[in-house]
Amino acid sequence: MARTFADAPWCRYADDGLVHCKTETQAQAIMAALKARFAECGLEMHPDKTQIVYCQDVARKEKYPNTAFDFLGFTFRPRLVKNRKRNSLFVSFCPAVSSKALKHMRAMTRRLNYRNRTHLSLKDIARLHNPILHGWIAYYGRFYPSALYPVFRHFNMTLVAWAMRKYRRLRRHKTRASKFLEGISQRQPFLFAHWRRGMIGAFA
Repeated sequence: MARTFADAPWCRYADDGLVHCKTETQAQAIMAALKARFAECGLEMHPDKTQIVYCQDVARKEKYPNTAFDFLGFTFRPRLVKNRKRNSLFVSFCPAVSSKALKHMRAMTRRLNYRNRTHLSLKDIARLHNPILHGWIAYYGRFYPSALYPVFRHFNMTLVAWAMRKYRRLRRHKTRASKFLEGISQRQPFLFAHWRRGMIGAFA
């Protein structure tokens, strides 16, 4: 890349890479050159993941079949963003946590099986899960933190299920258990990492 396409910015992480091109013609030429170079090394580009994507935004309004891609747990695509100075909305091509990453995070919460670990207190769960929540917020919350709300809601609902199993008075009373957790979040907003940032989400 440095020798042959010095004017094309690019980045790589392990076996994933991105090349930023100015035109579709340039993108096709670079992809063909990379394919040939990979073949010389006994390698090949992934036939499904390798694609040319049009970074559509307020200034690039043409129509192309591919206008989104995933990279390092983020989905890059056209999104509405706010211009704080003008207090207006416009379309920008930017990242947010990907659906695949959200699915992985929910699966991790399920594997930890808090809902059935009734020997734990709420403080115990906070001690165990806060490092995980901090990691998700620090990495995925840098862009579009609101996209993480489904994960936080799923975790809150896990706490509701835990409360229904732990406390006899809350068994088979989902609404009562939801209000119980909501009250705790108001009295102890710093108990969980996402509560501290106001990302409490719904309990019902």
